[in-house]
Amino acid sequence: MEATSAIDRVPEEPSVLDDDRLAVAARTDAAAFGLLYERHVLRIFRYLRARGASEDLAGDVTAATFERALRHINSYRADRSGFSAWLVGIARNAWIDEQRRSKGDVDLAEASTLAVAGRSPEDVAIAADERRALLALVATLPETSRDALALRYAAGLTSREIGQVIGKSEAATKKLLTRSLVSLKEATRHDR
Repeated sequence: MEATSAIDRVPEEPSVLDDDRLAVAARTDAAAFGLLYERHVLRIFRYLRARGASEDLAGDVTAATFERALRHINSYRADRSGFSAWLVGIARNAWIDEQRRSKGDVDLAEASTLAVAGRSPEDVAIAADERRALLALVATLPETSRDALALRYAAGLTSREIGQVIGKSEAATKKLLTRSLVSLKEATRHDR
């Protein structure tokens, strides 16, 4: 009978329980951490893009997030908030650290988005303007609201998971999300 690792017993469809088992297995099994990476890399990248990072910067901070997670995998506790929320918390802190380091830097990487294949320069410019306008509206919200929206719509976390990351109850998080969306909707009405 062949020896099997913990990752061989995990079903195809990811779940919180599977993530918890993989996180425990990742302490001694690099392949288990690899599966966690595959499951969550896009979520982390989207979260960072929603926070305003360019594609290149989001990729760099995503990599830093997983490096930190691997370095601290032994401190992960399944009974707290779940692996996904733990990982997004690391991404959030990595993003905050990056913002502190790069205050005042000019992002020239955004200019590269003008050369998107298959789209006219006008379409790319309009999309970039719409993205900037949306980010500007979101930037008017309090930090906690901005973070909660990014965690919900870019990282795909539930209200309970978001609450764990930002330190609020599930009910308070739901109210925060609702109020933030109402504020954005009202701002777009006044913006027209």
